Amino acid sequence: MIIATGVELRAGFRLLVEGASFRVNPGDKIGLVGRNGAGKTTLMKVLAGEGVPAAGTVTVTGSIGYLPQDPRAVDLSVTARDRILSARGLDRVLRELREAEEGMAADDARVRDRALRAYARLEDRLHALGGYAAEAEAATIASSLGLPDRVLGQPLGTLSGGQRRRVELARILFGRADTLLLDEPTNHLDSDSIWWLRDFLRSYQGGLVLISHDVKLLEATVNRIFHLDANRCLIDVYNVGWKAYLAQREADERRRRRERINAERQASALLAQADRMRAKASKAKAAHDMERRARRLLASVEPERRPDRVARLRLPDPAPCGKVPLAARGLSKSYGSLEVFTGVDLAVDRGSRIVVLGLNGAGKTTLLRLLAGLERPDAGEVIRGHGLKLGYYAQEHETLDPERTVLEHMRAAGPALADGELRTVLGSFLFSGDDVDKPAGVLSGGEKARLALAMLVLSSANVLLLDEPTNNLDPASREQILAALRRYTGAIVLVTHDEGAVEALRPDRVILLPDGVEDVWNDEFSDLVALA
Repeated sequence: MIIATGVELRAGFRLLVEGASFRVNPGDKIGLVGRNGAGKTTLMKVLAGEGVPAAGTVTVTGSIGYLPQDPRAVDLSVTARDRILSARGLDRVLRELREAEEGMAADDARVRDRALRAYARLEDRLHALGGYAAEAEAATIASSLGLPDRVLGQPLGTLSGGQRRRVELARILFGRADTLLLDEPTNHLDSDSIWWLRDFLRSYQGGLVLISHDVKLLEATVNRIFHLDANRCLIDVYNVGWKAYLAQREADERRRRRERINAERQASALLAQADRMRAKASKAKAAHDMERRARRLLASVEPERRPDRVARLRLPDPAPCGKVPLAARGLSKSYGSLEVFTGVDLAVDRGSRIVVLGLNGAGKTTLLRLLAGLERPDAGEVIRGHGLKLGYYAQEHETLDPERTVLEHMRAAGPALADGELRTVLGSFLFSGDDVDKPAGVLSGGEKARLALAMLVLSSANVLLLDEPTNNLDPASREQILAALRRYTGAIVLVTHDEGAVEALRPDRVILLPDGVEDVWNDEFSDLVALA
């Protein structure tokens, strides 16, 4: 259970939420919604105990399972299986059991006796934690999230960012916490995994607070809605499911509009009467009272709600370049003994539009990182053509320095521009005032996405490598990036699970990983996008 009392949230000096009080009880499944930058991720961090409110208190009873948007810093030498099992402490017990087994085979009798006693104690502990059935349960959850057994045996450092995030999600779900706090859990999931997650959360008995732009996930799972109103700095609580919330919110807005119109009409009549009475000195006091009544009447109704601001997203005007600004020949990449892909050839022609498809773990992000020069291939080469200006959008935003401010990132991207010009660009991406002085490490996923896109605008790139560019964006911002994809005249290499992004791109070619097969795009490939 979580109890929030009088919570105030701020981002720097900017007020996000004021005086919020609510409870999250067992069985509550809450959709936390609002536009990018409204404070959803900030509130989630506070509920998880990883942040503190500017005012008010948050009291937690029971265990919390928290999935942040960004992968946490963990020991990358740990295997994926042990990371998942650590949610219940099973990793340590199983490791110590293996050590006890080795001790039981020792020549020294005293070592064997200690190992036997330890083994018996550890077996009791393993039984209390669910035994080997719990290990099988963890494997089932992992497999349902697209993590097969061969991946579970690999160190985290050999996995892609998307795979590591799915490991963290599997760990949270396996942990059986009393309350789950999930921030965009469907990022990096294929369609089958999303279907499984919907069923899991629908049947989950504990509390749930869910941030997601996946409307179908919200429809299937939540029974309450917390709407963060960025204009009023309030949390509106709706004790209904998603579809009923949409209808009720619209009805509430119509009611507020009627109340506001009636109040304005009555206040106008009172003010007009006060003006007529003010001409006579004997009625000056009565006129003053009418004016006060009119002001109180107007103050009693909410002002007209301003529409949410939407980032005006655009992509850069591409610099001139040669016919083939970027190419790759015979690219191969392995992590340890795991071969990701081998022998990939690619020619990115001027203005071409290419989609990279493949199952999770097939190496889509790795291919973009090789093309961007952030990793070196084990074999093959990346060929930079005449006039190449490259822009890379990373799905995990690892190209952002968490210590540098928003404005400092823009200065690095556009060193020839004055701060005033940089602030103008940032303003179109909804960064204004003190927002530009926030370090990138405190930004929400949506804000990081907008900053990364703003930096691309200054790049004059003629080849864009885009890795899941619509992740973490609210519906209005997503529509903006889709429109920007349609307008951009440079070359694009796109990795995405978003069918709308592929439709907006209108690709002419497709690369299928891990085989590296290149083909002309046709609509039959569309069915693979959500599965990839």
